[in-house]
Amino acid sequence: MSWKAMSKPSKVNILFAGGGTAGHLFPGLAVAAQLAALADAPAMTFAGSGRPLEQRLVAEAGLEYLSLRSAPAAGGWRGMWRFVGQNVVGFQTARRLLQRRKYNVVVGLGGYVSLPVGVAARSMGIPLVLLEQNVLPGKTNRWLAAGADLICAAWPNSRQHFRAVCPVRVTGNPLRAGFRPRTSAHRARRATRHGWRHRLLILGGSGGAHALNEFVPPALYKLRDQLSGWQIVHQAGAHEAAATDELYRKLMIEALVVPFVRNLPQVLRQSDLAVCRAGGSTLAELAATGVPAVLAPYPHAAQDHQRLNAELFRSAGAARLIDERQPGVPFDDALADTLVDLLADGGARNKMSSAMLRLARPDAAWQVATMVYELATQAAARKAA
Repeated sequence: MSWKAMSKPSKVNILFAGGGTAGHLFPGLAVAAQLAALADAPAMTFAGSGRPLEQRLVAEAGLEYLSLRSAPAAGGWRGMWRFVGQNVVGFQTARRLLQRRKYNVVVGLGGYVSLPVGVAARSMGIPLVLLEQNVLPGKTNRWLAAGADLICAAWPNSRQHFRAVCPVRVTGNPLRAGFRPRTSAHRARRATRHGWRHRLLILGGSGGAHALNEFVPPALYKLRDQLSGWQIVHQAGAHEAAATDELYRKLMIEALVVPFVRNLPQVLRQSDLAVCRAGGSTLAELAATGVPAVLAPYPHAAQDHQRLNAELFRSAGAARLIDERQPGVPFDDALADTLVDLLADGGARNKMSSAMLRLARPDAAWQVATMVYELATQAAARKAA
């Protein structure tokens, strides 16, 4: 949808900016759902990178979506020129958008799209709220922090990384509806409907993870004798789902391979163990449902921030941590060595599950929504005065 074609603004108007991955987008959608439930619900719009997944998820939430030009920071002269050029265009578009719709608050979700929108908001005196999902804040949020009015962080450790004069509230990571602890009833329904006693869930993020797609199947092949009674569900991403499914077939391992898990809250509630990356949103979802995990941080994540997330969960006793870059140890061997005990030891999984639940902050979305709405209504009142 073109921003020029949008409808007349309501009394309170909020713009969510950011995305690039579902991990950045979902917290914003969770906050928007809380705001939409208010009696005097604000008008809300999402501005993102234009990726099809973002557009679909926002459309499913019944909200407006706009694509803005922007680019991540990159090395070399060509990458720098693209970063500057694309974000200057994005900044100019964002200013026109903010002027036309008269937004009361901009909520930055992280990711490079939130940079030009956040800068435009500050240049116009519009309150800026930042949501940070990771222990080590991303570059965009660190750049915008000095001009923010409020920062909502998932973890206390994040505070030290912000150069901000505004309040930094540790709210937890906002989650969509449905993420709640597993119960014996969930597992009983799974066993009754499918005949599986346990479920192993492999999550590679919204776009999948090539290393997990390549090495988890052979790791499980090494453990095939221990997999009796286990259902395998593997989120492989749209581009590699077919190849991953074929790899399982070649190894004669029964697995349900999907591009994207649409009903993730329900699937997690019926899972006993997960293998995944260590993005902030994924970890918050595991904590809320109490699913123990084997974490393999993405080795090329900016400033290795996924490892810091994973270390927090490992030190809490909620997860095991493996490094796919460990020299001399094939990644599939490391996965198999870590999984072998957990597949057989329900007591160990239960202890990790309890530790996961202690990390959960189930009211994060409501806390953030309350603070965002207060800032928006105060800004609207000032304009009306």
